[in-house]
Amino acid sequence: MKEIMISSQEEHQRLDKYLKKYFKAAGSSFLYKMLRKKNITLNERKATGAEYLENGDLIQVYFSDETFDKMRGLSQSNSEYEQLKSIPYDVKVIYEDDDILVLDKPAGILSQKAAEDDISMNEKMLSYLIHSNQLTGEAFETFHPSIANRLDRNTSGLLLAGKSLRGQQMLSKALRERTAEKYYQCIVKGHICEGMDIQGYLTKDEKSNKVSIDMLPSEDGKKIITSYEPICSNGTYTLLVVHLITGRTHQIRAHLASIGHPILGDPKYGDRKLNIKLQQEFGITHQLLHAYRMELDDGRIFESPTPTLYNEVLK
Repeated sequence: MKEIMISSQEEHQRLDKYLKKYFKAAGSSFLYKMLRKKNITLNERKATGAEYLENGDLIQVYFSDETFDKMRGLSQSNSEYEQLKSIPYDVKVIYEDDDILVLDKPAGILSQKAAEDDISMNEKMLSYLIHSNQLTGEAFETFHPSIANRLDRNTSGLLLAGKSLRGQQMLSKALRERTAEKYYQCIVKGHICEGMDIQGYLTKDEKSNKVSIDMLPSEDGKKIITSYEPICSNGTYTLLVVHLITGRTHQIRAHLASIGHPILGDPKYGDRKLNIKLQQEFGITHQLLHAYRMELDDGRIFESPTPTLYNEVLK
């Protein structure tokens, strides 16, 4: 008999789902049969698989060593874990507790990988947890911590990650129900002297990965609301704080460009001639958009410092 102890990272998930991840090579019918025959028990009692696991629970498995190892199918998981250990974990941590991790993402790196060989903030975050002894190979077999929100490759700022299943569920719910308030800083072309809430309808072209903004409703258009407030201006450019009321692809970038105030350095929606000038003068190759503040509904507030480049441009 072998015993599996549930950790705080793995709790709050159904027993059957946990078993399917733990015994990767086993079919669902096999696992349910083992539960019915009490070859798998929970805290020494018969279980159906519908039970929700808690920290410290013990799963008893009455398999032969040969069957246990065969059903585990560990080779792929172990290989991925070893690969993650070799990835640089040079992440800037803004906040951390047992359930969540808040990171400061620099411009130029993906939040989550788009191709198999990409190294994104998600891989760096996992490597950080491994090297800080918070994610063991055994825990990785049944639970993968993950980035909860996404920022464009060339947008910098706050990224939230769930270290435990409880943390992932909490962040997912907050983002899905929009109870997490998101604020950005950006520098735009032109002088803006007063704040405003602007509305429109956003349509995305999947082929070009670009969006368009219309003032009137359309068949495919999704309503968007963007609120902005000027912080300072040098007469030519303005630093804005933007409150993202709705969260759509490229919403801030496209919405501000649609009213004549594109974000500096934006290669998709910006002023091409101005961007060339900014690249020559400041070396800017990406949009000056920074996710600087996040407010959760439990009262916690996270902030990321404004990149020094922003001050150089405004001077």
